[in-house]
Amino acid sequence: QVQLVESGGASVQAGGSLRLSCAAFGYTYSWSYTGWFRQAPGKEREGVAAIYTGTGSKYYADSVKGRFTISQDNAKNTVYLQMNNLKPEDTAMYYCAADYRIPLNWRNDYEYNYWGQGTQVTVSS
Repeated sequence: QVQLVESGGASVQAGGSLRLSCAAFGYTYSWSYTGWFRQAPGKEREGVAAIYTGTGSKYYADSVKGRFTISQDNAKNTVYLQMNNLKPEDTAMYYCAADYRIPLNWRNDYEYNYWGQGTQVTVSS
């Protein structure tokens, strides 16, 4: 049974940093796409970043470029999202998602088969 378990969410002040982790159980990140998505109250879920662990290719939403970094640790079977210079508009529930298939567009949440339960990030001004 596949499980993705996120952790690292917290409440921080604007300008602060957090690192989210997504540990996989029953699933190997090698040669797969892993994405981080977020959903704020009243808003649609949006793609934040993704990594293709086979090549290390990384993708970011324009709103987080230069502030967020996605990375992988194959030994720990974990994908991370380092978030720096956080802004109040980054407040959301953050989810990781993964799939072995190459998506048409990494931002398409429906193209990911496996999802974590989410971790809350709250940024106050």
